[in-house]
Amino acid sequence: MRVTALILALMGQLPAQSVNEKPFTLTAHSELVLLDVSVKEAKGKYLSDLIKENFQIYENGKLQTISTFSNEDTPVTVGLVLDDSRSMRSKRGDVINSALTFIDSSNHYDEMFVTHFNDRVRRGLPPGTIFSDNAELLRRALWNSPVEGRTCLYDGVLDALQQLESGTQEKKSLIVITDGGDNASVHNFKDVLDAVQRTRAILYTIGVFDLEDPDRNPNLLRRLAAISGGVAYLPADLSELPEICRGIAKDIRSRYSIGYVPVRVDNRSALRTIRVSVVGAGNQKLEIHARTSYVLPERR
Repeated sequence: MRVTALILALMGQLPAQSVNEKPFTLTAHSELVLLDVSVKEAKGKYLSDLIKENFQIYENGKLQTISTFSNEDTPVTVGLVLDDSRSMRSKRGDVINSALTFIDSSNHYDEMFVTHFNDRVRRGLPPGTIFSDNAELLRRALWNSPVEGRTCLYDGVLDALQQLESGTQEKKSLIVITDGGDNASVHNFKDVLDAVQRTRAILYTIGVFDLEDPDRNPNLLRRLAAISGGVAYLPADLSELPEICRGIAKDIRSRYSIGYVPVRVDNRSALRTIRVSVVGAGNQKLEIHARTSYVLPERR
């Protein structure tokens, strides 16, 4: 059974079956939750030699049985979501150069896209091109938006999540770079929170805030990253951006993929909490990043 189909079935977003695909065989009582987990030592070194038995996963406080496990560097679908509001004008060159650093540091088979947002949301790639692994095309996409207006952060993230779900890779991530809170979206934070909890996608958020900006909202970025299993970065200086983006690319490529089938008590939709721990790796202090909650959809 294809893992992509399993995840989309879990999230209630299974697309129409392609004529070139083998028949889909998910049974009514089989649902797989897939987590992408990064594990680092206190000094920042990734632990790449852990095995399935080193991990314990708890859902709603109950230990789960791990059914799938992998630590391969596989391609991902990834979106670069950039704030192009007026206040970003002086920061734009640093942001785009850092995004290019991320592209150069990523798996060359990744499928990528660019989303811009200010007063409205714009997709950076040419019409008809949903994803690309062409560095030059992606570079042009990064510059393909005027710097003006306010900040529709929520709308930008939601549009990017929608585009992300059409990707062909099983692992999916967004990198969101902004200098403020939302002040122009049609949607609200609850809409974004609900969408993040219904997708496997990991969000990495970068806040390049001006201290005097009343719209800045670092807690929003921290919460989105924490729920999805990503990391929030709040650099003090723009010079830190290239290393941050290089580190995000490394984090994506170093994650373990761990799956389990959750136990249902009924067929209703429910918010589930997740905790991941590592055992048998010595007494060292570890930094673990994994999704902390998701919505198990209603089973019909």
